[in-house]
Amino acid sequence: MEWSREGFRFSSQEATSSFGDDRLLIEKFIDNPRHIEIQILGDKHGNALWLNERECSIQRRNQKVVEEAPSIFLDPETRRAMGEQAVTLAKAVSYSSAGTVEFLVDSKKNFYFLEMNTRLQVEHPVTECITGLDLVQEMIRVAKGYPLGYKQADIPINGWAIECRVYAEDPYKSFGLPSIGRLSQYREPLHVPNVRIDSGIQEGSDISIYYDPMISKLVTYGATRAEALERMQEALDNYVIRGVTHNIPLLREVIIHPRFVKGDITTNFLPEVYPDGFKGHILSDAEHKELLATAGSIYVASLVKAQRFLEKSIRIPAAKQDQKSWELSVQLDDGVHSVTVSRSGSSYNVEVDGKTLNVTSEWNLASPLLPVTIDDTHRIVQCLSRDAAGNMKIQHLGTVYKVRVLTKLAAELNKYMLERVPEDTSKFLTSPMPGSVITIAVAPGNEVTEGQEVCVIEAMKMQNSLAAAKSGKILKVYCKPGDTVGEGDILIEFE
Repeated sequence: MEWSREGFRFSSQEATSSFGDDRLLIEKFIDNPRHIEIQILGDKHGNALWLNERECSIQRRNQKVVEEAPSIFLDPETRRAMGEQAVTLAKAVSYSSAGTVEFLVDSKKNFYFLEMNTRLQVEHPVTECITGLDLVQEMIRVAKGYPLGYKQADIPINGWAIECRVYAEDPYKSFGLPSIGRLSQYREPLHVPNVRIDSGIQEGSDISIYYDPMISKLVTYGATRAEALERMQEALDNYVIRGVTHNIPLLREVIIHPRFVKGDITTNFLPEVYPDGFKGHILSDAEHKELLATAGSIYVASLVKAQRFLEKSIRIPAAKQDQKSWELSVQLDDGVHSVTVSRSGSSYNVEVDGKTLNVTSEWNLASPLLPVTIDDTHRIVQCLSRDAAGNMKIQHLGTVYKVRVLTKLAAELNKYMLERVPEDTSKFLTSPMPGSVITIAVAPGNEVTEGQEVCVIEAMKMQNSLAAAKSGKILKVYCKPGDTVGEGDILIEFE
């Protein structure tokens, strides 16, 4: 997968295994390949079971991102055939423990052996949810020498489970490049029903370049797939992660995409759905108005709160005390919108582009989660930041939007403010992620052509090849193999 930026391109591949290349070769001969795996369990007495399948087709760089059990694609006959072959393999090698047999499956439900993982998989919780088995407990029993306590007929499929791998990654770069930092605020959505979270971090933990960037495994369960997906949306909206960039925007978009909801997924899902890269949630007209109304209401709620505090110490003009309406200018993306907010208690009537919306909340702006009701629609938004200049970052429907709210007078005066000219960085190659420099393929004075590799950065088990996006001459190299670099650090300068 390639990601480009002014001055360079880079591609990523697994740093420690050639399995990705082997798999790509297999996929060339399979139409619309799906990645489906069978969980097996064997003991030391020659017994083995298959515990149904997991759908693992949503991937980036051969790494799974979203998994579910069971697969919406398999029928009972194909499931049984895959399970029986997985068990035959396990018995042939006298396997004892939990393990996974992985397959690629084509559009006609023909399946092809890929590999066997002789260990517990990251996505094992979805199997536990639909079967009721504790796989870790079963592994310990087998290791102790006990025979399996179940027969194949005892293994059920009850309901549906979906797992999203929550990573410290920037999903806007190649569907996820590592992010590092300290978790300044971290709250898991365990208050949402039927949610399970497996994590090894807590608020204050550091995410470094030396380990896998996974923050947690977020699992939701439902009687049906639709119910599990609805729970997942709610859980993602209620997940608070501050201090590092995370992939919740991508996860939320995947699970609500019509192709995913329909079950039309393959290992090529992400590049097919987002051929130009992931851009975040594209707001509909109604959602656009929702966000503008929410931003205007947050702005007014903060003014009201400040006024209520100041009334105790200084005299507020009567006109300000009785103010019930505010004329605002809200900037979102490249558009500027006139927004009028009228207050009645904790409820606000907001006129946006000729449409009036009612926005209600408890308006606890100190809370990281802000439940908002817009007309009859319930949302959970997160106001990540606010400043005195009216700038806000609001997480809405999983994606963070930059919004600026000004009073009508401030907006009119703002046009007289000088704009800062952005620095020209076209001559510099900067690191797209934190990591370690593995190789430098150029030196000052070298001529490079478009697409030529200039260096390799390794971060969190991935090697990333950086290539020149245009032909030119190297002026200076700022790093050497073995150096640790941060995101945005200058690596190479072109003439």
